[in-house]
Amino acid sequence: MEAVLRHEIVPNKRLQRVKGAARISVAHIEGKSRLGRLYQQGAAKIRLPKTHNGPALDAVLINISGGVTGGDRLDWSIDIGKNARAVMTTQACEKVYRAASDTARITVGMKIGGGAALSWLPQETILFDRSALSRELNVELAKDAALLLVEPVIFGRRAMNEVVHQASFLDRWRIYRGGQVLHAEDTRLQGDVLDVLRRPATMAGASAIATVLLVHPNAADMIEPVRAMLGKNAGASAIRNSAGERLVVRMIAESGLDLRRQLVPVIDWCNRKLTGAHQGLPKLWNT
Repeated sequence: MEAVLRHEIVPNKRLQRVKGAARISVAHIEGKSRLGRLYQQGAAKIRLPKTHNGPALDAVLINISGGVTGGDRLDWSIDIGKNARAVMTTQACEKVYRAASDTARITVGMKIGGGAALSWLPQETILFDRSALSRELNVELAKDAALLLVEPVIFGRRAMNEVVHQASFLDRWRIYRGGQVLHAEDTRLQGDVLDVLRRPATMAGASAIATVLLVHPNAADMIEPVRAMLGKNAGASAIRNSAGERLVVRMIAESGLDLRRQLVPVIDWCNRKLTGAHQGLPKLWNT
């Protein structure tokens, strides 16, 4: 007897989506940076590895779903108290898979108090073909707070022969210092992403990009040491406005591996300037 399989199609069936939210606060207590409060919900988790990496508190953000796709939502909230130090990274690269419908949304909110410092060092975001991601980063800095921020993005892994033809990527940053806008930028890539990436004025065929932003009282004095570490496909600028100074580094690379090789020396050097000479990068960046 021949078996016949019948597939029933349910119109407008609601797909299961990932939702997660996590909040962490860090306080300066008895001369050390310690965990203040921790809240976790859904797929968003935060772990505090025991390290002897330096004076700052180390935290690892984890999306236990293994990636995001259309309709997923992750919200991270970080509060660094007065004079506290923290270094935060992710357990792995954030993979953004093909979206059947809707857009994956990730929001990050940061508040950094007086005399405090935060190094925000997530590993790479990997975009797959026909993925859709909207990401929003909002930072409130006290006038004497410091921030190191990096966001690397890979458009398909060259080693896996992945090519991103179509995608939607919206990345919005708003950074305030003492209530004034210090830095604002929007990245928008939609539709035929492959064509955009191939243009000489954008990435000239490269598949990986990164932005490093350093807010520090001596940011302008740091530009020459940072430039000395950069390759030919990267550049650095010291920018000043009424809200203060910041150092901005942009880089592109042929692959994610090439990008990481350029990026690690820069963020390692900048991280030590913020959190202390003995504060190395999170071990996850070296695996």
